[in-house]
Amino acid sequence: MCLSHGGSYLMINGMNIGIIMFLVGLFGMMTNKNIIKIIMSLTVAENGVLVFFISLGYVIGGQSPIITGDVTNPVDPLPQAMMITMIVINLCLTALALTIAAWIYHKYHTLNVEDIIDDRL
Repeated sequence: MCLSHGGSYLMINGMNIGIIMFLVGLFGMMTNKNIIKIIMSLTVAENGVLVFFISLGYVIGGQSPIITGDVTNPVDPLPQAMMITMIVINLCLTALALTIAAWIYHKYHTLNVEDIIDDRL
């Protein structure tokens, strides 16, 4: 799928979507002051990396070598296997970050990063 923009074309594929998702998540982490929004932005960035690496293993017209034995154009299974592990790690990281955010809210009664820094100083 291509989008026309002023005479030039932007190819929309998994790698480009992954890069865009990572940059949106990075922008959210840099600009938000609320810890929950920062955690949400981190999750978006992590999912962007996930989409990017899954797209690296994609081969047009490729088949899984597990289904048929005589595959002429095999798909690389390593990125998919690594990304399954990354999904579990992302889930644990998000759960840990939300737990820490709940602890911070219990201690400081705010989720604003600037207020927490001012309170500590």
